[in-house]
Amino acid sequence: MATGFNKWFFLCLVPFHFLVTDKGSGETVVHPLHLSVTEINHNSSDKTLEISCKLFTDDFEKVLAQNYKTKVDLINPVDRPAMEKLVNDFIQKHLAIKADGKSVQLSYLGYERDNDATYSYFQADNIGSAKKLEIINNILHELFTDQINMMHIVVGGKRKSIKLDFPEKEAVISF
Repeated sequence: MATGFNKWFFLCLVPFHFLVTDKGSGETVVHPLHLSVTEINHNSSDKTLEISCKLFTDDFEKVLAQNYKTKVDLINPVDRPAMEKLVNDFIQKHLAIKADGKSVQLSYLGYERDNDATYSYFQADNIGSAKKLEIINNILHELFTDQINMMHIVVGGKRKSIKLDFPEKEAVISF
């Protein structure tokens, strides 16, 4: 497993380009890899799931503008509360988690930009156990047919990673 993870980690750091068909315009263009990374950490002492979603800012702004029919600027927002609402709503619609068979309610904590990426943060409370996580992740599926959604999950100090290639959107991880 470590070898596969190292391979994907390396690919994420190295500029990687190929021909893709853009869903918005329908044209074939050279474009970088379309990737999101979701980290889920079970904090057993606080009984929470701590979740972060990392997306390339330009792709994130594009999908938000397309879905909400509004001008989106996550870098220098004129109306920060409006951008917060869009980020929260979008991720909540595209990421769903069940812990041990029970749906998890995500509470939005905020977003921040780091270089070319935007991180959004969520927390789920009252999660005493997370032996089995069922995840639906279709972030950016409506924008890119080459979308890859990586997920790294840590429960009880054990880390597992999974990669969902479009159109895959469901994963089950047991600890």
